[in-house]
Amino acid sequence: MKENKNRLVVALTLIFSLFFIWAISSNLLPTMIRQLMKTFELSAFQASLTEASYWIAYFIFPIPIAMFMKRYSYKAGIVVGLLIAAVGGLLFFPASQIQQYWAYLGIFFVIATGMCFLETAANPYVTVLGDAESAPRRLNLAQSFNGLGAFIAAMFLSKLVLGDSDFTRETLPADYPGGWDGFVATATNSMKIPYLILATVLIVIAAAIAITKLPRIEEESEPDANAKLIDFGVLRRSHLRNGVIAQFFYNGGQTAVNAMFLIYSCKYVGLSESTATTFFGLYMLAFLGGRWIGTLLMGRFRPQDMLVVYALINVVLCAVIIVVGGMAGVYAMLGVSFFMSIMYPTQFSLALENLGPRTKSGSAFLVMAIVGNVILPPLTAKIMDTAAVYHIAYIVPLVCFAVCAYYGWRGYKVID
Repeated sequence: MKENKNRLVVALTLIFSLFFIWAISSNLLPTMIRQLMKTFELSAFQASLTEASYWIAYFIFPIPIAMFMKRYSYKAGIVVGLLIAAVGGLLFFPASQIQQYWAYLGIFFVIATGMCFLETAANPYVTVLGDAESAPRRLNLAQSFNGLGAFIAAMFLSKLVLGDSDFTRETLPADYPGGWDGFVATATNSMKIPYLILATVLIVIAAAIAITKLPRIEEESEPDANAKLIDFGVLRRSHLRNGVIAQFFYNGGQTAVNAMFLIYSCKYVGLSESTATTFFGLYMLAFLGGRWIGTLLMGRFRPQDMLVVYALINVVLCAVIIVVGGMAGVYAMLGVSFFMSIMYPTQFSLALENLGPRTKSGSAFLVMAIVGNVILPPLTAKIMDTAAVYHIAYIVPLVCFAVCAYYGWRGYKVID
């Protein structure tokens, strides 16, 4: 009994580390968008394609990944994902020599493919590795480490990338070594540092998981040879289907706010990059605090009720950004970050409720819903680029959070 408990603790510790790692990967994207926007002289819409190239992998690969894990195991999926993402990080070496925007789009696609393995495996693994009643709280606890990774990426690693050189071709000092080409070379070199560190960590964790005996859950201990590798019929369950829709809008809304934060702060509000990255760190600190506090509150309140309240507060905060804009919008975004913190894991766990052996298939469709990140952030960026009032663009995340509120009110109910 004690041995099983120890194995469970080791397993959860390793799985929690994955939430930390993929948060580093995804939450460096807003910083990379800002840097690529400067380096390759892109519009906000063009730079937002960085996010699209990353998240499109989450639409393409979840079903093949779920089929892979159905045939093998959660553990196999995790190890393969870690190694693929590590290869993506190492590709920053040749990319810094090529110095072409398309090369970075390809790299982010490779990294995201690896991270998609991790997310498709780790989220459902945490939900089934313990009592079903505590699954939302357990997943929120795991996702708290995601918040910690997001904070470190925003507050510290972003400064490694952006530094103190906020130049354009017109403002670059005449005596800058190598001129504009020299600045581009410096910028591309700075972008590779955090990803090379990330690749090293990924390889170490992959080795640790490969040699660790993780608990096998019931569906893996007694596999059904006749079971489908992917079960599309699971989408007939309305609470899962509604969850996929809610996750589409949540992911798109969250990423729209995240991706545009530095562009909004620097280009429109006029903050320096140093000040803006500090605010971005506070933004992610609010997200981390929201995750920890939300996990504690779920000991007293139903997750679905908290989802409704948090989502409606974010609707109000987005309205503040739309109406007021400017620095008030920056502060409102800090609040948005806090209150959207519990939404993803809460919706994910509610949508997987009562799926049994169909959990892997359900997880695949929920991860595919991240395709909202491909569609809604570029739409937000396009509105920001073209609208007479730039902050009207936040109508997009406002609608997204309204959909999440509906899911917490009625859409989560298991009725079929």
